[in-house]
Order: sequence, then C-alpha cells, then structure tokens
Amino acid sequence: MDKLTVIQHLKLLLEEKMSVSWNAMEAAQESANDQGKSSMGDKYETSRSMGQLDRNMHARQFEQARQERLVLERVSAGEASQRVAVGSLLETTAGWFFVAVSLGSVKINEETVLAVSSSSPVGASLLGKEAGSKFDFMKKQHEILRLY
Repeated sequence: MDKLTVIQHLKLLLEEKMSVSWNAMEAAQESANDQGKSSMGDKYETSRSMGQLDRNMHARQFEQARQERLVLERVSAGEASQRVAVGSLLETTAGWFFVAVSLGSVKINEETVLAVSSSSPVGASLLGKEAGSKFDFMKKQHEILRLY
C-alpha cells in the first residue's frame, strides 16, 4: 500500500460523488422549475419548495465533496512525517488508516483503508502520534506500526 495510490483512489471517489451530487442538484432544480410553471395552486407550490430543498441538499453534498477534494490536493504523496498529521497513511494493528478526509472504509487493491478526517474522534486521537504509539479504536487499544 502506498500513499499515492490511496490519494488517487480517494480523489476518484470524491469526483464521482461530486458528479452524482451535481447531476442530482440539476435534476431537482429542473423539477422545481417545472412544478412552478403549473397554475394548480398550493399543491404545486409545495412541490416546488420540496424540489428546492432537494436541490439545496445536493448542493451541500457537492460542496462538501469539493472541499474534501481540495484537502487531498494539498496532501503530498512523497513525504512521510515522523508524527501523524493530515495526509498521513498509517499501518496499525487495527488496519490501514489515512488521515485527511472522511470517506470511511475504502477498498483499495484488496486492502481496506479507513479514510478519516483529522477532526473525527479517531483522526483527532491519532494526530501527533508516532510509530509505536498506542491509540483507542472500537473500544480496543491498538498500535501504530508504520507511517507513510
């Protein structure tokens, strides 16, 4: 497992999320616009409002994925630090962790990597630690084996 592969895979996942959110946002906006063209009264105003709410939800999802993509853009694949920081790939007794964006469990080349944000509970507990340090995850104590 190498950091560049993880970063590239996560970027692709985020681009896919952005595309799906953008398309759903446009479809919801189109639907809201179509509902607004009817003159049937309150029922259609409610439908238009619901379509606008859907559009806004998809817009937020798009923006969140875009922001996470920007975080990945700032991560250097080449540098490994001595301490866990944003952009660190860790091999631990609990498996692989990538501290940068919150995408959860991701399968990459037959390995599972847990992509966590540095502000998540587990991400925050890992920050600043070094190889050999212990951390709690899933109510068990684990050890950081290597940093990449």
